[in-house]
Amino acid sequence: MSYPSPRFYNQISTPRKFIAGKRRFSVYWTWSYPWEANRDITEMDNRFSTFTEVRRVLWPFYETIEYSEKMFLQGIAGTLELFHLSIVRFQHVTGFHVPDYQRIDQAGQRLPIDERILNDTDTLMVFGLDHMVTEQEASPEEIEAIKKFLKREGTCLVLSPHHDVGFSQDLNQRQQEYKHHGDPLVPRQQRFGTYTRSLMKGLGVPVENRFGLRPATVEGTKNQLVPLNKQMDFDKRGWLNGVNTFNFHMHLPHYAVTTDDPKLIHVLARQPIDMAHPHPFIEAGNKEFNMFLWMPPNEERAGDILLADSTIFTTLFGGDESLERFWKNLATL
Repeated sequence: MSYPSPRFYNQISTPRKFIAGKRRFSVYWTWSYPWEANRDITEMDNRFSTFTEVRRVLWPFYETIEYSEKMFLQGIAGTLELFHLSIVRFQHVTGFHVPDYQRIDQAGQRLPIDERILNDTDTLMVFGLDHMVTEQEASPEEIEAIKKFLKREGTCLVLSPHHDVGFSQDLNQRQQEYKHHGDPLVPRQQRFGTYTRSLMKGLGVPVENRFGLRPATVEGTKNQLVPLNKQMDFDKRGWLNGVNTFNFHMHLPHYAVTTDDPKLIHVLARQPIDMAHPHPFIEAGNKEFNMFLWMPPNEERAGDILLADSTIFTTLFGGDESLERFWKNLATL
């Protein structure tokens, strides 16, 4: 009988040696775990759901012993742990163990992005799931460390600022956005990503994460996505070879490009929007949103910068052969 590898907590990571043809991935969650987990659950906006709320909405999916109060945290902390568990499948694709770092962890230990993380990493994935109200922000030292990292040949930075739902002070617009994505677990205002936004500003990444848009699905299905609109002429690395869709998620950010320089950044894939319910972005004439972007190397940077939402790398929202092909492309190309 074979057993899965044992999990260990509060570990000191052992550096991974470089092996040609294999990429060393590291995941960095930008949140303060205590600040997120300790949010007042009577607050309606700008917090994660408790796990009890998740169980209620998704009943009976989590009504098993491993998610009971005997085995699993039932507050906001339980929901945060779901994110950690959801990247296990992606971790197995890379061929290396994948360190799972947090900006501030359960024990209140703060870990900024520095050489301790970067020296044994080829692809750093920054998952921007910090609520703005928790005031996380990239320091000048972190920005300089990442700039130095990206001067190394073969490096890649994946930036994943999450959605920005309900930024408007107009309550009617917030309700319209809520009706559009249709997820009862997302409040009328849920703004993410101060850390990732400050990091992008420091690195000169001309992108803003906007809205939370519901992707279009194939008629008659609940979560089979309409294929991506791919721009393969710009995909010089082949990241999207054999990839038709990512995975379904009810509220994905539009990565708005804020520069007119066509050489600085390329939109490699756009996702058609579910047009069944109105949204300000749709009313502005849009039928797709920017889903996957690439900033190619330049004279100051040898590494690549990609933008893709963190939910693409989790199994919380399903996955198929096309998604795994995307993961393998990132790990091998």
